[in-house]
Amino acid sequence: MKKLTKHLSIAALSLPLLLSSYNGSKVSAAANLKPQSEQTALPMNVYPAAQPSWGYFVDTYKNNNSANMTVDSNPTIGVLSEFNKLWAPGPTWDTGTKLNSAVLDANIQKVLDITSSRTSSQEDAAYFDERRGQSYSVIDGLGSLTDVYRENAGATTTINSIPADAGTVVYNDGGTDAGLTNSNLGNIVNLVKTLRGNYSSTTPAKNYYSYMRPFRWTSPDIVVPSIRSSIDPDPSKNGGFPSGHTNAAYLASLAMAYAIPERYQEMLTRASELGNNRIVAGMHSTLDVIGGRVMATALAASILSDPANEDLKKAAYDEAQTKLLTQTGTAVDRFADYAKNKQDFTQRLTYGFDQINSSTKPMVVPKGAEVLLETRLPYLDSTQRRWVLATTGLPSGYPVLDDPEGWGRLNLFAAADGYGAFVQDVTVAMDASKGGFNAFDHWRNDISGTGKLTKKGTGTLMLQGQNTYTGGTVIDQGILEGDTETAFGSGDIVNNGGTLKENVSGKLVIGGNYTQSNQGTLELTLDSPNDQVDIEGKATINGKLRLDFSDNNVPANELTLINYDKNELKGKFSSIEAVGLPSQYNVKVIYKSNKIQLKVIKK
Repeated sequence: MKKLTKHLSIAALSLPLLLSSYNGSKVSAAANLKPQSEQTALPMNVYPAAQPSWGYFVDTYKNNNSANMTVDSNPTIGVLSEFNKLWAPGPTWDTGTKLNSAVLDANIQKVLDITSSRTSSQEDAAYFDERRGQSYSVIDGLGSLTDVYRENAGATTTINSIPADAGTVVYNDGGTDAGLTNSNLGNIVNLVKTLRGNYSSTTPAKNYYSYMRPFRWTSPDIVVPSIRSSIDPDPSKNGGFPSGHTNAAYLASLAMAYAIPERYQEMLTRASELGNNRIVAGMHSTLDVIGGRVMATALAASILSDPANEDLKKAAYDEAQTKLLTQTGTAVDRFADYAKNKQDFTQRLTYGFDQINSSTKPMVVPKGAEVLLETRLPYLDSTQRRWVLATTGLPSGYPVLDDPEGWGRLNLFAAADGYGAFVQDVTVAMDASKGGFNAFDHWRNDISGTGKLTKKGTGTLMLQGQNTYTGGTVIDQGILEGDTETAFGSGDIVNNGGTLKENVSGKLVIGGNYTQSNQGTLELTLDSPNDQVDIEGKATINGKLRLDFSDNNVPANELTLINYDKNELKGKFSSIEAVGLPSQYNVKVIYKSNKIQLKVIKK
């Protein structure tokens, strides 16, 4: 009831869970990566992984500087050190050694595949993401509010077109990037600048790994013509791994996503697009881009977790809620398609690489990572957010992603859609008076597990996945809405005093017994004769039945509202409320041995 260049072959080239309580051909497969919750059952709990040699990233992130140039001393080099299993850096830019030629050759081949099929519009987008400030570029992840933000933040660029001589002349952006700190949105600007601050450079890691950019493994001809002027003539200062543009894009996007969580997944998608455009440009490889994302994720969590930034991040969030989201924008939203965003972002997490290591390692959630969901899932506590990260993470085994702390396996897009599994009982308390996601949210993941969901508080939570959790559901307060046939898994449902709302095109299945107290409400959305609730066990009912007639729909015949086992009904609804029905009609509810029916009668 649901209201170039010619294709080149790499073969022809000869150039060398454990949680902390602390605060290409493979593309289609990658786009459907199963999260940790859908892998073979693995242990998860609330204790941290062992501290790595560089220390927990959130405690040591300020050691990311050129004075620290080893895995043990620099957390950024450390978090990316899975790359050392693929590549042994040499003393100079061109003397490294491939340790896994299959993966590294595939890495460059993926670039050749992408660059050989790019379109002119993709080349233009790659140029703008190359030459504009990355913080400015990702602003359009805000969709219709893009122009509102730029105007109120004073965010500008001087790269507004592609000059005819761009291939030979480098044009640098003279704009303000994220904007001005003394602007109307100065706290958001300051948060972006802080995340992209003194400790966020990719230079130490680039210099340590000394891994060449793809055009040095192949030919400068793979680089977009308008970008070739940007190639640094000194290869020793032009390393590829990790991608600096990608790192910067994710840092800016995660800062904006924290302040404006209403655009959380869209901002992540924009960052991933900018990273992908570095591959389209021929300037970076897929592993370069993956490394930039992993590094930025760890840095963003570390800086947001730093007590010194507590006031700033709160001010940025409050500013967005009161000064930005209250306005109406008119910009085109390039990221309005959720399904496409999810597909693109998910594919770019691994770029279709095979799992080269064990695929059954338990999920590890890094210390402090829960801050990345602090504003997106504000009604959960820090431990619950860690469970969300654990149950939505990537499986193990992919190149570069199995760092000991777990940064590489986080899937923040999926985490923004709520739990992937109820490993334990979960209580959600939402306070609608706080607004935003405290008042209304939806979980779109397919939730498995043996835990029970209890809904408390005045807010509304929508379940939109194909859920299989077995622990049952309790509604004490507020609204819990099911938007798919199996939204409530396969257990019993007990409605003690909230509203269980059905909003499915077709039937909603309650996989066990349904019990509703005199304080509870069952709300059914009626817009077709096929809309009904199937209770696979006993029905014990009291309280209110609310019927929502979509678009003043008046059924011509009797409708079956609820099915249950024969002779397994106890009680009746104490009141019936019809919403959206023309005033000249009344409703009559008919109780039968195995079903409850509805008849609409004209007065």
